[in-house]
Amino acid sequence: MIVVLFVLMFALIAFGLEIWAAMGVSAILYMLIRGDMLIVLVASKMVEGVDHFSLMAIPFFMLVGEVMNVSGITKRLADFVHFFVGRLRGGLAYVAVIVNMIAAGVSGSAVADASAVSAVLLPLMEKKGYDKPFSAAINAAAAVAGPVIPPSIPMIFIGVISGISIGKLFLGGIIPGFLMCLSLCIFVFLTARRKNYPVENVPISLSAFITLFRDAVFALIAPLLIVSGVVFGIVTIVEVSIISALYVLFIATCIYRTLPFREVPKVFSKAAVFSTVIMMIFASIGIYSYVVVLEQLGPTLADLFISWNLGRYSFLIAANIFFLFMGLVIDAVPVMLIFFPVLLPISTQLGIDPTHFGVVVVINLVIGLLTPPVGALLFLEAKLADISFKELNAAVWPMTLTLLCVLLLATYFPAIVTFIPNLILGM
Repeated sequence: MIVVLFVLMFALIAFGLEIWAAMGVSAILYMLIRGDMLIVLVASKMVEGVDHFSLMAIPFFMLVGEVMNVSGITKRLADFVHFFVGRLRGGLAYVAVIVNMIAAGVSGSAVADASAVSAVLLPLMEKKGYDKPFSAAINAAAAVAGPVIPPSIPMIFIGVISGISIGKLFLGGIIPGFLMCLSLCIFVFLTARRKNYPVENVPISLSAFITLFRDAVFALIAPLLIVSGVVFGIVTIVEVSIISALYVLFIATCIYRTLPFREVPKVFSKAAVFSTVIMMIFASIGIYSYVVVLEQLGPTLADLFISWNLGRYSFLIAANIFFLFMGLVIDAVPVMLIFFPVLLPISTQLGIDPTHFGVVVVINLVIGLLTPPVGALLFLEAKLADISFKELNAAVWPMTLTLLCVLLLATYFPAIVTFIPNLILGM
């Protein structure tokens, strides 16, 4: 009977409903079909879905990403990174990867990072002779590291619904996020030589370095502020999100002066709209989770996995295949919120570290941002680069395979995830 719930949701998505609406409506329809569930609890379950203090961090991280997008902070970072790698063949592609890695340490959102960095680099890459599909693909693939490198909005989701320490999840994402960026740099190195991308003559001088560093230093401080604040318990995740938003607003309006005060309300408005969509998903998850719990989906799946007599690594293979498939057909957020709480107890029972499993699931699902038919980054980059979805998909799949190699490493070598959390928080 529970299959009807998912069939209803996928059908509604196919008819064009937003994810949050499809989830909420399908859950209510399922309750009506069953007839023995308390429909009067819908409102209270929606409230329960958003009644988590840590979710307050999301609007502020959205605000951080939006400020970076409109204030030119990303361009200053790009100019600073270009000073170091611009002389390499395909230097602007390296800039795309590294700037996305730095921006990931501020916004925690792949879409926000991709929007900000691509707006700066795509026109420049086209001018320098890079083909559009490659330029769009490397910007999209690099942005995938955003939700893995702390701060990470998906990791906040997982911490909220599972009780896993958000600080541990943040720390667990550092090495995998770095490996994702490193693997893309290796890919750029090989591709740039094969396609003979340009080598730029970037002047090297102390005065140029000092100027660029002075312009970028305030932006470079932001990731350190965020990560150190949460990891060392100085502030909560909500407090650090507020501090980060205020800090980025301050440097954009008062130091760089690239964001006029009259434009600030528009920035707040746009961030609020994005945040509202996220909160509606959580509200719908409240109803959805109620139905899933009543239908005993968790114990049913647990019995299924137990009947297969899976070991630790066999379970991880099955979980990876499952999440990769779900990422092809539905947005990452609802997949994570519906199925992670169901599979977490099984993984724990098999002796898998909860932080390890949480980070692996995040990596798995954010790679889904690059996979058709619902890959959000593909639609965004195709629009920004003014190319067809088909062209971009053809260019991005080798990069997707590269990132999948990092997923396999993080999955089957748990220390890649757990080393830093155990080193810092286990002291």
